[in-house]
Amino acid sequence: MVSKATHETLAAFVAERDWAQFHTPENLAKSVAIEAGELLECFQWGAEANPKRVREELADVLTYCLLLADRIGADPEQIVLEKLETTRKNMMNLARLEFSQAAVTTWKSHDEKHGNWPVVYVLDDGNGAAHANSNTLRDIYVGETLNAASRMNQHLKTPAKQHLKNIRVIIDERFNKSVCLDLESYLIKMLAGDGANRVLNRNNGITETQYYQREMYREGFRNIFERLKAEGVFTRSIPEIENSDLFKLSPFKALTEDQANSVEEIVNGLLIDVERGSKSTIVVQGDPGTGKTVMAIYLIKLLIDIKSFTSLEDLDSDLRFSNFFTERNQRLLHDLRIGLVVPQQSLRKSIKIVFGKTPGLQPSMVMDPFKVGEAEGIFDLLLVDETHRLNQRANQAGAVLNTKFATITSELFGSDDKSRTQLDWIRAKSRHQIFLLDAAQSVRPADLPTELLSGLVADTRASGRHFQLRTQMRVKAGSDFVSSVRWILDPHPLSYPRVRQDFGEYDFRSFDSVTHMRDQIFQRNAEVGLSRMVAGFAWPWKSKKDRNEFDIEIGQTQLRWNSVIADWISSSKAPEEVGSIHTVQGYDLNYVGVIIGLDLRFDPERRRLFIDRNSYFDKKGKENNPVLGRKYSDDDLLRFITQIYAVLMTRGIRGTYVYACDPGLREYLKVFIPTRS
Repeated sequence: MVSKATHETLAAFVAERDWAQFHTPENLAKSVAIEAGELLECFQWGAEANPKRVREELADVLTYCLLLADRIGADPEQIVLEKLETTRKNMMNLARLEFSQAAVTTWKSHDEKHGNWPVVYVLDDGNGAAHANSNTLRDIYVGETLNAASRMNQHLKTPAKQHLKNIRVIIDERFNKSVCLDLESYLIKMLAGDGANRVLNRNNGITETQYYQREMYREGFRNIFERLKAEGVFTRSIPEIENSDLFKLSPFKALTEDQANSVEEIVNGLLIDVERGSKSTIVVQGDPGTGKTVMAIYLIKLLIDIKSFTSLEDLDSDLRFSNFFTERNQRLLHDLRIGLVVPQQSLRKSIKIVFGKTPGLQPSMVMDPFKVGEAEGIFDLLLVDETHRLNQRANQAGAVLNTKFATITSELFGSDDKSRTQLDWIRAKSRHQIFLLDAAQSVRPADLPTELLSGLVADTRASGRHFQLRTQMRVKAGSDFVSSVRWILDPHPLSYPRVRQDFGEYDFRSFDSVTHMRDQIFQRNAEVGLSRMVAGFAWPWKSKKDRNEFDIEIGQTQLRWNSVIADWISSSKAPEEVGSIHTVQGYDLNYVGVIIGLDLRFDPERRRLFIDRNSYFDKKGKENNPVLGRKYSDDDLLRFITQIYAVLMTRGIRGTYVYACDPGLREYLKVFIPTRS
């Protein structure tokens, strides 16, 4: 490193000369580049470089580097040490060998670390990326161990892994148990999100935990990813994977502490209830972005793994849920019939795709409420995602569904009792139910009424079967953002002053121009992907019948509604279109641009929000319920419409942009949201 004497000589050199006038940082940088070029020339005429010239040119390079460091006030020694540390962080050994006894024995003899050091490894069946498509998935397994050679020998004796061909072992001098568990979790969820793999791992309890220098290690995970991608282990880039539904809805996600606590208590209680032969009802409640859907998928995968495991060799006894993997629990769950009910068509399709690529899970396990009502026999366990979107008796989307509603109700309860809801169907068709809900996300009059959901929550609280998720997993602004958005959209008169909250680096903006907002969303989509425009149903869907028609026209800006309903966010045309509540509820976006139509307005004199029925074009969203004799007032619709916009405004992970068509509402929003002209 730079000695004290060198520092003193350099200081004297600078003091003796008025060099600052001529040696600006830019000129010094140019001098470094010129001298480095001359140094390179020393080696371009053959292996026998002139030692004297090399020394002279190297001296020039180093001198100009030291002068530049001094000029900009940087410590050369610190710069070099930081660079060496960064380089060392990125250094790791990736060994590749055949999955065979002979290859493992030979590999072990090369280094004592191969039998006594924390490592992460990847096993695969030898099918390369070119063979990995939607029909032919590559089997892959990720693990961590302190004794790689011994662990490989265990795997070689496991029947379920006999078809695997390759081993890749990741070794790093700085690895410890915590790092390896984190890297194992990272690789599992990235491989599951890649879309080319069938991940053979079980869910035995990896949780999101802190450890010393975690962020430093995680920076290195990306380099490991790129090394593995270069060898064909991954087929997609990190952004492509992280923006995919396969990644976001993966059953291999590391759980937050409140998710893990809830899962542990739910599984414990379920096992006790199954053993006793008693029924149970559970509620998991949480705001948007707290991971209700992920938790439901995780729970199903965990229960399937418990009922189907064949060997304990894959289980790490240190992990949270490893104690559930016992022969006793396996017997209890052996014939367990499980289903996941998802009311929304778009989200249901996305989850089916995830289930189709996950061992032990089947797309047929994911159903709409009508499929459950029509199914033969009784389910042991039904999990209901977005429970608030289940229907009460109301006019359905078509005559066929109206007939089905009556038929199912009659078959389950002996008569066509109009007071029965799809929630009653779920209870009648299952011994155990887990309802995941957020009553503030009800968006249509046909959705379950608030009082029914409140009663469900109260009952489960009384029985000790209510769980609350609080950790915000989606919006980087934190949990306060959701409550702030709901607060801004509170339909009641503003009888008390409100102030703007600071959400740090979260990109929360209101716009005076929808064109500018659209351009910004296009730009964010080009930068990070998964950035979409959404809107309230304040324009008729003209392009549904005529693809050449524009639906949304604001000034000179012309836009179209989503051209597909199922999995719209991932569709090729989505960046150019505008999604609705029915295509984005339950999904994450990186950035969301929300257009608030003239269905929602602000009265500055009364200081309250109000709705315009004539500007609200969701027929089912404002339809009265003659079956139950219910009429919906403007205040009722105001609640649904503000809840729709609250859902739309809480989709963005990195940022939320808002444009309001109503001038009064636009001015009102500026009080709480930073403005961009």
